[in-house]
Amino acid sequence: MSQRMPVVFVGHGSPMNAVEDSAFSEGWKKIAADIPVPKAILMVSAHWMTEGSFVNDSASPKMVYDMYGFPEELYAVKYNASGSAELAHRVQSLLNGTSVDNTWGIDHGAWSVLRRMYPKADIPVVQLSVDMTKDAAYHFNLGKALAPLRDEGVLVIASGNVVHNLSRVDWNMDGGYDWASQFDSYITSAVKEHRFSDVIHYEKAGSCAQKSFTTPDHFFPLLYVLGASGGEDEVRVYNNECALGAISMTCFVIGKRI
Repeated sequence: MSQRMPVVFVGHGSPMNAVEDSAFSEGWKKIAADIPVPKAILMVSAHWMTEGSFVNDSASPKMVYDMYGFPEELYAVKYNASGSAELAHRVQSLLNGTSVDNTWGIDHGAWSVLRRMYPKADIPVVQLSVDMTKDAAYHFNLGKALAPLRDEGVLVIASGNVVHNLSRVDWNMDGGYDWASQFDSYITSAVKEHRFSDVIHYEKAGSCAQKSFTTPDHFFPLLYVLGASGGEDEVRVYNNECALGAISMTCFVIGKRI
């Protein structure tokens, strides 16, 4: 029996981390070095928002450049990982009502991180959408249903941000606003202490939660990882800081290291 895979949440932040060396991109490399090499990756990206739940089963998922106004070098990035119909259909068997949709592909919430973690692009990648018509508890329960993948050599990675409020971003600010740091600390403590109910009901954090995002699209991916994790799994935190005032780069790895 293969070693049980951990689950990973990555705060992806600016897509420029895909082409510019930074403490954050170095943190992503460290995550990959600290965990077993997976047979395949199931990616839940904040950038595939849908009505309903969808998965792609293309043998060669296309690149999606879903960002605007960035340097040309970013649009030249290629991450030519293969897909996996086998994994996609396994996800369908675990998540009732999930349909196949190959009109999307691998978006920058996925490839900006994966090209740092697994630069050879030699691990099959399947992307799962985030159903924005559902609440936080629904996404947590989807994560629970995905937990068997961990014993099948599949790495579940969710890509988003604990704090993500572009309307409040300050491009000249290094750290985070007080409210951003407060909410990030609140969620980080809850994850480390396995108080997942407090993450599901994040609004209990008060005014800092209200300011941390206008819509929860970047927050919901975290819930898949928490749902798929075991209640006693070790939690490790990477890139535990905020940037540009209103974005949290915090990452969680839940499960045993190599």
